[in-house]
Amino acid sequence: MILVTGGAGFIGANFILDWLQVTDEPVLNLDKLTYAGNLENLASLAGDARYVFVQGDICDRPLVERLLQRYRPRAIVHFAAESHVDRSLHGPEAFLRTNVDGTFTLLEAARAYWSELPAAEKAAFRFHQVSTDEVYGSLSPEAAPFTEAHPYRPNSPYSASKAAADHLVRAWHRSYGLPVLTSHCSNNYGPYHFPEKLIPLVIVNALAGKPLPIYGDGQQVRDWLYVGDHCAAIRHILAAGRPGESYNVGGGNELANLDIVQKVCALLDALRPRPGGESGGESDGKSDGKSDGKSDGKSYARQIRFVADRPGHDRRYAIDASKLERELGWRPAESFASGLAKTVRWYLDHPDWVARVQSGAYRDWLQTHYGEP
Repeated sequence: MILVTGGAGFIGANFILDWLQVTDEPVLNLDKLTYAGNLENLASLAGDARYVFVQGDICDRPLVERLLQRYRPRAIVHFAAESHVDRSLHGPEAFLRTNVDGTFTLLEAARAYWSELPAAEKAAFRFHQVSTDEVYGSLSPEAAPFTEAHPYRPNSPYSASKAAADHLVRAWHRSYGLPVLTSHCSNNYGPYHFPEKLIPLVIVNALAGKPLPIYGDGQQVRDWLYVGDHCAAIRHILAAGRPGESYNVGGGNELANLDIVQKVCALLDALRPRPGGESGGESDGKSDGKSDGKSDGKSYARQIRFVADRPGHDRRYAIDASKLERELGWRPAESFASGLAKTVRWYLDHPDWVARVQSGAYRDWLQTHYGEP
């Protein structure tokens, strides 16, 4: 069995679904179920004997220790984190507690558990820290992509808290010998993505006739990684990665935010044209995104609105994932075009899921950050 923390979130849920598609090894999912944790993401596993869910906090060491002793996992895959930069700017304390204190608690519980394992199980055990390229800071337009040797220069409370967690993981390996692995991923996208992030936010707002907010001039560049490719990379690292090593995971798709929004709009124009009528598609936000077959003939790109840039907004991230390909044979299966098409179609096919995750708390967050009604 493996223990997955934060498995009800976007990447964690995709990882569990992917894992149980390719292996019968059971999964224990420990998730606190904060705003972005959604058990509906894993509804297809109801009644599956290979899947166990426990609601709990990674900062609760007695709980973590009980789970380790009861289920005896051979690995911990640590996704659980506060992960949204905007939220970290307005409430950094939660990020320090979950990302730093939570990782420390897990490491200590894992170290105590690992140290008492029989020799063969002890040698096989792994603690996998799932991190982010944001710990490396920002790149100039002409700079080479981040390698695993790039110095840490985090620029937001979120990335600083993840950097601190990474340093703890490295220290527990160097100081205590705990067999750890760390991966740094670029921007993920795909099914079950909480709609505060760029791609799902654009899809949801476009279909509802709302403005499509873009920070600053929209020229912030990111590397984009389809979440299914990320899941496959983690499986490769867990199976064959060298303890103590870090691996960058990227999609090889550097694109500016404005370009991303325009590509999403173009797909929606083709797959679900803007509805006709006097509103021209800019509705009160109560639309379910379904068209009566009549289009106003205009692109969703008409709804793009530029908003004030956020503080300390990194200009460019780019990932060099050649180490992962060279050493472990992984490379992304999806192009950005194929991954984005799958993503947009998934959201069009799952309007009920979208409606249920848009709680009152989420609407309050939109009002705070984007001034939406």
